[in-house]
Amino acid sequence: MDKLTNSDLSTLVALRHDLHATPEVSGAEAGTSRRIARALTDLGADRVVTGLGGHGVAGVFAGAAPGPTVLLRCELDALPIEEVGTPPWRSTVPGQAHLCGHDGHMVTMLAVGHMLARARPAAGRIVLMFQPAEEDGSGAIAVCADPAFADLRPDWAFAQHNEPDIPRGVAHVPDGLASAPSVGLRIALTGIEAHACAPEDGVSPAGAMADLMTALPALTKGAFPSDDYRLVTLTHARLGTPAFGIAPGRAEVLVTCRTTSDDSLAALVDDVRNMVAARCGSVGFHITEHDHFLAGVNDPDAARILRDAASAAGLDANPGLPLRASEDFGRFGHDCPSAMLLLGAGPGPALHNPDYDFDDDLIVPGAALLLGAARAITG
Repeated sequence: MDKLTNSDLSTLVALRHDLHATPEVSGAEAGTSRRIARALTDLGADRVVTGLGGHGVAGVFAGAAPGPTVLLRCELDALPIEEVGTPPWRSTVPGQAHLCGHDGHMVTMLAVGHMLARARPAAGRIVLMFQPAEEDGSGAIAVCADPAFADLRPDWAFAQHNEPDIPRGVAHVPDGLASAPSVGLRIALTGIEAHACAPEDGVSPAGAMADLMTALPALTKGAFPSDDYRLVTLTHARLGTPAFGIAPGRAEVLVTCRTTSDDSLAALVDDVRNMVAARCGSVGFHITEHDHFLAGVNDPDAARILRDAASAAGLDANPGLPLRASEDFGRFGHDCPSAMLLLGAGPGPALHNPDYDFDDDLIVPGAALLLGAARAITG
């Protein structure tokens, strides 16, 4: 019953290649959203909801009897990175590319839709959620806050993400922490510009900037995923204007803070703020937060269901380790039991590498495990 035909796979792979060639980054997934909504309509979904949290799309497949709602979630957005790989379906959009596999995740979810179109759940509803803006951490929060999502609010939620660091045929379903929380901090430093011949007439932020570039990463400690783990990564720095006649009066330092719990992340951010205040001296500063990802924490019952579904799909399912990277699926777990699975993609370029490309052979096992988890609840 729950099988994909050769025709299904041919259609899905062709769509995956088209999506890969026409990526759209976080918050700009309008074209991708339209294609997904059209595909769900063509599959005969009982309801297609668009505009969720921006460009989010949900396809609802309802059973004949009342029962729980199970949400299966994937992502719409690509990355602002230039692709250097050379597949025939290489990105046609300069500076943007599907280098995390979200094109494959979308098609895997549509594969679930193909099987649901032939056999609805026995009871309740299965909601296929195509979420926008995962890469900057804003999408899940926006979807959950959207009034239109209230009618779709799930009793259970599941997701999967391909992972090149895990061997093919293996699935990791972590117990507890599944993905690390993180937040980006933009530290703007303000002094006073001066003529390059008389820098003493101004206030340069160069010293404070150089100090922070060394001191902030030194807040790192512990080994992931221990409770005391904290990582501060310097991601960008800029000083003054690119001119020879001006002593700088402005600077900017960007860091990403990462821990293993939302509480410890908040404490680390406080430490960064206190350090900046203590080290800036006569230089003014302003700190803003960006790309805030909550911790993804697998519910034990949801993890067991997902692990059983992965085993039934022929995968070696085990707890493994959580993602040190962040993933905003964790927001769905604040309202219902949820779990995320990491599907082994085997050796190859890492996620976010400029030559990464999703492996089409992951579509079948990915769809089987997601649908298996949903059917374990809805029948």
